[in-house]
Amino acid sequence: MQDHQTNSATTLRLILGDQLNPQHSWFAHQHEDVVYIMLEMRQETDYVLHHAQKIIAIFAGMRELARQLTADGHRVHYLSIDDPANQQSLPANLDHLLRQYQAREFGYQSPDEWRLEQQMADYGQHLRQQKITCHMVDSEHFYTDTQEAATLFSGRKKWLMEHFYRHMRVKHQVFMEDNKPVGGQWNYDHDNRQSWPGTPAEPPDTRHQHDHTVLWKTIQDAGVMSFGNPNAAQFSWPLNRAQALDQLDEFILHGLPHFGQFQDAMSSKAWRLFHSLLSFALNTKMLNPREVVSKVQAAWCAGLVPLAAAEGYIRQILGWREYIRGIYWHHMPGYAEHNLFAHTAPLPAWFWSGDTKMRCLSTAIGQSLQHAHSHHIHRLMVIGNFALLAGLDPAALHRWYLGVYIDAFEWVELPNTIGMSQYADGGLLATKPYVSSAAYIDRMSDYCKGCHYNKKLRIGENACPFNALYWDFFARNAATLSSNPRIGMVYPQLRKMEAAALQALQAQAAGLRARLDDL
Repeated sequence: MQDHQTNSATTLRLILGDQLNPQHSWFAHQHEDVVYIMLEMRQETDYVLHHAQKIIAIFAGMRELARQLTADGHRVHYLSIDDPANQQSLPANLDHLLRQYQAREFGYQSPDEWRLEQQMADYGQHLRQQKITCHMVDSEHFYTDTQEAATLFSGRKKWLMEHFYRHMRVKHQVFMEDNKPVGGQWNYDHDNRQSWPGTPAEPPDTRHQHDHTVLWKTIQDAGVMSFGNPNAAQFSWPLNRAQALDQLDEFILHGLPHFGQFQDAMSSKAWRLFHSLLSFALNTKMLNPREVVSKVQAAWCAGLVPLAAAEGYIRQILGWREYIRGIYWHHMPGYAEHNLFAHTAPLPAWFWSGDTKMRCLSTAIGQSLQHAHSHHIHRLMVIGNFALLAGLDPAALHRWYLGVYIDAFEWVELPNTIGMSQYADGGLLATKPYVSSAAYIDRMSDYCKGCHYNKKLRIGENACPFNALYWDFFARNAATLSSNPRIGMVYPQLRKMEAAALQALQAQAAGLRARLDDL
């Protein structure tokens, strides 16, 4: 897919693998002297170990956008992962292409990740020393700029997502009437916490399927390491904006009506339930969040979905997604180094296989390895919950999340892991650690039925590991957590517990932490 016109151009413009938006203003007009650069690189495949489907999906989406741009009359230079000219790093490839095209101007869209933003800033300095003009433009995707949340919370001791969310609702007039929230409430979270009894049925998976066997072989032959099921022959993640829009429309018709009610539910019988699976299309910018919010709001106005479902979904897009991005940019660099509880245990081997006797974790991790996706309660209240209780290294967990999930880009994944899931930042993001014993998992899923471990037992070989680890976690961290008003009755119950009973729980937990690979 190399540009076959004369090897000269005034301007090169870089498109990164998560900037697959064909509606960007760059593409409004064709320019004979502009060449768009798209690069498949080991720099990007190798900075953490990635799930095979994540690599395939990004490369396939890049190739499809390059094809579309070329068909629309734009000049595109596409460097594939196996091209002999590919130097596998961004600066080296750009240097080579700038020389090849004799370009005197270079442009790029603002990166979403700190490491790339810094790399491009340094590269811009390098270009200016060579008298080459370098400029960055907005990606034209987010509602907010990188510092809007920080500006909103300037002077406040605590950042609260609810305050940010209400600000966004008012500013963008989403679900508002006379400057008040429709329905009289700002959110309906309490209506959206039901377990799934098996009905209504999970909607059929109508996503477009593709055969990426050839691409997958190219990736393997290039020496790129990965993990998880590539599923290359029946690949279901969208290639382009049109497919993503089809998926959005199908979700609104068949998933959204029940999304709110069952958004926290988990089941061994249905891995998708009523979730949209649109996060990959959003995070690669195939979809714009404004059109998602607009279509969801229109569906509610048309009486197609309950207010609680529409509001709950919009809160994730307009509220949480933008808020998390604000947290990320305000606390970078160094956010990944937070480790409030000094947890250092390596990830158990079954994080890479799903081979554990704990049915909830076997299911959640197994689905992640199979589909490169698992919904937020799996990530937070099963995998993340166990990781925090067991004392796993939060930086290692961050790298696993960043690699395993197809929608994981550092700006959104890092705060969710370090802050929300592991409370490693000491409360910069979350107001409390999100942990539970077996009771929560049993209430929200069918995982405890048929599990090797007994959800009701705290002590003994067959006791559910979550139970002893839960009480031990709070006992070990009383100095840090006991004054937190959001933790509720945990510490009053601990104070009432007989010393021998607590010692037995702590001994049980210590034994579990000593043999994590065998659980």
